Formats: sequence, structure tokens, C-alpha cells
Amino acid sequence: MAQGQLKKTKAPATKITQRKQTGARVIKPKKQALLKQHNMKKKLSSGLAAATEKSLAGKAGHLEMLHGGKKDKKAEKAALAKK
Repeated sequence: MAQGQLKKTKAPATKITQRKQTGARVIKPKKQALLKQHNMKKKLSSGLAAATEKSLAGKAGHLEMLHGGKKDKKAEKAALAKK
């Protein structure tokens, strides 16, 4: 018969990562012309997204939770009137 307690094994240590990557991975182009196209596309798509957000906020403005709703429009008009 065995004498004493059984040895307990330790659980393996968890890996700690510095940064969690989410979303699609993008490989940046190396040529200058392609870099320019990439930056232009990024700028235009962000503009479209902002316009869509503003449009949706205007439609759902009564919620007053989204930026660009009725509340914000009133504040803009008041600021313009003060000038």
C-alpha cells in the first residue's frame, strides 16, 4: 500500500496575449499608387458610414440616444442663431 498523499498536478498556465485581434486582416499595399487608392477608399467608406449613421439617427431621433437626432439639430440651430 502507498504511504502518504497522492501528488496533485497543477493546471497548465494560461497564455497571456498582449492584444486581441478582431475583424478582417488587411495587408497594406506597397506601391504608392495603391496606397493612395487604399487611403481614398478608406476615407470615402468612412464618409458613407457617417452619412448612413446620421440618416438613421434622424429617422430614430425621437429616441435621442443616437448622435444627430432632433436634440442635436436643435442645439446646432441654437448655436447658429447665437452667432
